[in-house]
Amino acid sequence: MLAGGGLLATSLATGLPPAGAAEEAGESVPAPRRQFRIVVTGGHPGDPEYGCGGTIARLTALGHAVTLLYLNRGDPAETPGDTRPFPRVQEATRACEILKARPVFAGQVDGKAVVDPGHYERFRRLLATESPDAVFTHWPIDNHADHRAMFTLVYDAWRRLGKSFALFYYEVSNGEDTLQFAPTDYVNITATEPVKRRACYAHASQNPDHFYNLQETIARVRGIESGQRYAEAFLRGLQSPPFPLPA
Repeated sequence: MLAGGGLLATSLATGLPPAGAAEEAGESVPAPRRQFRIVVTGGHPGDPEYGCGGTIARLTALGHAVTLLYLNRGDPAETPGDTRPFPRVQEATRACEILKARPVFAGQVDGKAVVDPGHYERFRRLLATESPDAVFTHWPIDNHADHRAMFTLVYDAWRRLGKSFALFYYEVSNGEDTLQFAPTDYVNITATEPVKRRACYAHASQNPDHFYNLQETIARVRGIESGQRYAEAFLRGLQSPPFPLPA
């Protein structure tokens, strides 16, 4: 479900002009497709996939460029500059291949997130290089400190970059991690739920039977709320510029 926007919002989401626009303008061919740049951030490999995997699959199917930006590589034994082939990096790479997205890592360490002036600046520069039209991140009321750290880094970058991109919050393992989440927007993921499932199960070291069952329950509840079989829910940040989610 797209929260508002009508034909114009639908045209932006698909990259096509509104129905009748070409005829009214005297054109015989559609306008060029607009490709959006979208960043989905997460505290760990797997967080964006579980919280937004169906939406990511819908966005990439529409031709938009999606980057999954992970705060760390999922291993508390990691040290700065560590180049070992971490298993969770390999899992994230496979998940991104399934979703047709691109993985990027912010260089922090699992369970040891740091939020200070230096890390604010480095993260802002990293996010700025992506030139995003929209960024998705964790809801700040979350039981995992790495999730809260990622929210803080994203929010600071959003403000320092002039609120130039749309900001959305997502939920993950609602009740175990995310708390008090009241969505404003829904995306129907009924068609892409199998793709999301495969991306989540790519994280084989992280007990996907447990976590996907929990996330599937959440997707069914959000689907009931929005009149679909499966849906993902988001909270649109206040003062965000307009951005059309898939219907």
